[in-house]
Amino acid sequence: MDFIDLKKQQNLIRNNIDDRISKVLNHGQYILGPEVKELENKLSLFSKSKYVLCCSSGTDALLLGLISLGLKPNDGVIVPSFTFASTAEVVCMLGGVPFFSDVNIDTFNICENSILKSISEAKRQGVKLKGIISVGLFGQPCDIDNIIEIANRHKLWVLDDAAQSFGSSYKNKISGNLCDISATSFFPAKPLGCYGDGGAFFTNNEHYYKIAYSAHLHGMGSNKYEYDRIGMNGRIDTIQAAILIEKLKVFETELINRDKLAKYYKKQFLDLGTNIKLPKLISGATSSWAQFTIQLPLKCDREDFQIKMKEKGIPTAIYYPIPLHCQKPYKKFPISSDKLKNTNLLSKCVISLPMHAYLSFEDIEYISKNAHDIINN
Repeated sequence: MDFIDLKKQQNLIRNNIDDRISKVLNHGQYILGPEVKELENKLSLFSKSKYVLCCSSGTDALLLGLISLGLKPNDGVIVPSFTFASTAEVVCMLGGVPFFSDVNIDTFNICENSILKSISEAKRQGVKLKGIISVGLFGQPCDIDNIIEIANRHKLWVLDDAAQSFGSSYKNKISGNLCDISATSFFPAKPLGCYGDGGAFFTNNEHYYKIAYSAHLHGMGSNKYEYDRIGMNGRIDTIQAAILIEKLKVFETELINRDKLAKYYKKQFLDLGTNIKLPKLISGATSSWAQFTIQLPLKCDREDFQIKMKEKGIPTAIYYPIPLHCQKPYKKFPISSDKLKNTNLLSKCVISLPMHAYLSFEDIEYISKNAHDIINN
């Protein structure tokens, strides 16, 4: 059993992918070929976001977002600590100050009360706070309306890190179109992934888009070798764009399958009467189910659980065993006054089970039964 089975998907669309790659090899435009713009147009239609810029990774998509928003050295940005390094990393790369906030215990996403505490902490320290990076962890979007309301009240922007949640929805709006700017990743393990690195930047603001477009081409202006700003090499490869065009065709069907499988996971665990805490969706949201992440009872030895699951042929993964505010490069940065108690707890008890669009119900029955038995024996 695979944690994420990319082979089954590839078997379904291999001929189409081979044809797409062959066309790229034939026309030879390996950088910024026509497939890049085609993919951007299709992503725009999917997300209903007016402007889409495909780029070299999800990290670079976040970085382009911050460049577009004009983040300056010593500016403060609120970020969750329970997330992948990229979320805070890009703030630091531009000389900004990440303010680490806690997450909600049930949804794993940034906590609105902790955001308010970070705002107070920034004022206390005299740091000019500029924005909030929300993160749709494990596939579910944040309760973005509440976050935007806080942001508007305090004159902050919101950048949504949808690296894991692209394809989810919030009040009938697709992730990628929930706030000022959104960024996603096309890392192979993501719900929509390529066969290398890739990412995308989404906005409805033409000004932000133009800055990001220039920045991802080394800051290029209207003419080649003429530069308007400090930029970066942030282009997506044409071959990766070609692969994503074909994968996007099956993406909606895969999202439906993922949702069915997540519901079946929940049903199995509930029927077993398990004391495992299951992921909870907020009202009005759907998840792309990038991971199916459970919370083990604190009395359960997570490493022992993982070893015993492996013995049964069931792979698992732990995201994230060390919160960012406890990591060596980030210990010097501020945290909200509650000391991130939910983040610290989740880092000790969460574990992710196999999740992809081609799991079978039989697989889920086997996984859930063994997980339940291991915990209760």
